[in-house]
Amino acid sequence: MKAEAVVAVEPWRVEYRPVEVPEPGDDDVVVRLTHSWISNGTEGSFIRGERIAGDTPRADSDPMPFPHVPGYQKSGIVERVGAAVGHVRPGDRVFASVSRVDGMFYDHGGHINPAITHGSQVWKLPDGLDSLAASGLVLTQVGLNTGSRPTAGPGDCAVVIGDGLVGHWTAQTLQDRGARVLMLGRHADRLARLAVRDGDATLIESDGWFDAIVAWASEGVQVVADTVGSIETIEALLTAMRHNGHIASAGFYGPRGRIDIQQLRAREITLHAPAGWSANRMETTLRMLAEGRLTTLPLITHRFAAARAAEAYGMILHRRPGVLGVALDW
Repeated sequence: MKAEAVVAVEPWRVEYRPVEVPEPGDDDVVVRLTHSWISNGTEGSFIRGERIAGDTPRADSDPMPFPHVPGYQKSGIVERVGAAVGHVRPGDRVFASVSRVDGMFYDHGGHINPAITHGSQVWKLPDGLDSLAASGLVLTQVGLNTGSRPTAGPGDCAVVIGDGLVGHWTAQTLQDRGARVLMLGRHADRLARLAVRDGDATLIESDGWFDAIVAWASEGVQVVADTVGSIETIEALLTAMRHNGHIASAGFYGPRGRIDIQQLRAREITLHAPAGWSANRMETTLRMLAEGRLTTLPLITHRFAAARAAEAYGMILHRRPGVLGVALDW
């Protein structure tokens, strides 16, 4: 069966081109895409050849993972369903995660149209929820997972390291729980996209940032959520944390993801390492999006026709200024 896809053909280069996908089976859903959302960090890392699987760094002895179809999130309209699928039907607006593809280094990918997707990886969108807003659902759920794991209550101080997409959705989740949130980042334009409430703050990571956090969190930091993979920043913040505080780590550290547990024991700090996605968290994320408790559209800075995917990825891979959420229109 023929489809169109975004294909990483070699390090640092993607193309929009035809691919072969398997014929759908009884457990599959065929989705005609309307939008897909690029995961800048994860997809960029794979396209640069830094990862071999999931959160596993690629070793020198590992093969280069090309060609492959990057990504894992999109929305669209159901075209047909297998005999064993009962929760969606043709015409439904849905979100789909990974879909099957033939002839690639990995047998699955994200940016494929039409998408042959196992029914367990397809969720019907609530009425009224914009399909574009839901097209980054997996990554939105990563932020939900990161922000919901630590123990935090109303008024507790939470520092979110990173001003990327996961950082924003982590911050939104912590705000929804009543915590005071400080987002620590390096891009003023990204920080400005956080809806700051009374007691919240944003901070550029430059000289004096630690003292500024200590002054902001006068009773100590309850939560440190790292969304970019900075052990150094986590360790620097340990001395500002409360006894029985919590660290949630969602960044990619490559081979440098080591932390001294003895440092955590001094304050009895709990470390959480959220990863991946699950059905119940995806459903919770969809509900919070529909209720307006999480927002996605204000984080989109660029939209491209899928055929212009090479241009979209070029901006991400070369870290062009002003780039945050990047969506493809199909």
